Amino acid sequence: MAMATPLLPLLLLLLTLATVSADKFTVGDSKGWNPGVNYTVWEKKNRPFHVGDWLVFYYQEGMADVVEVDEVAYNKCDASNPITNYSKGRSFAFELNHSQMYYFICSYGYCYQGMKLAIKAEPLTPPSSPLSQKTSSAPSIVPRSAAAVTLASAAAALTALLRLV
Repeated sequence: MAMATPLLPLLLLLLTLATVSADKFTVGDSKGWNPGVNYTVWEKKNRPFHVGDWLVFYYQEGMADVVEVDEVAYNKCDASNPITNYSKGRSFAFELNHSQMYYFICSYGYCYQGMKLAIKAEPLTPPSSPLSQKTSSAPSIVPRSAAAVTLASAAAALTALLRLV
């Protein structure tokens, strides 16, 4: 077991790289999920969104809700066949689980005044090969695509290293 001790820094590095990076976005920033906010401008300012990111909707209890709908319902402000509907409390957190378009509206009538949001969740790109990266003596910032490394691959690498010991 004494030989496994030098592997500890490598294990910590692998676990650090394996942490999946997800961003949390407060929809509407400080204005929240409320009438009078231009969510098209907000979306453009914050894109790109990726699978694993979270959208957090803050709204006034009893005054708004968050309804996920399809594109047709989004364009018509029609909440009659929701994919999901959340109206309890004062906030709702939604994870972008798939690479696709997501559509959200408020069913309290504010959708007609622009209280709706269309988001495209893009897949995380796999990290580029170390051989394809330019060499530089300057420290580099790990790109967001490095988040695609999973805990499973880190565990597999650790297992392989431990077999060498």
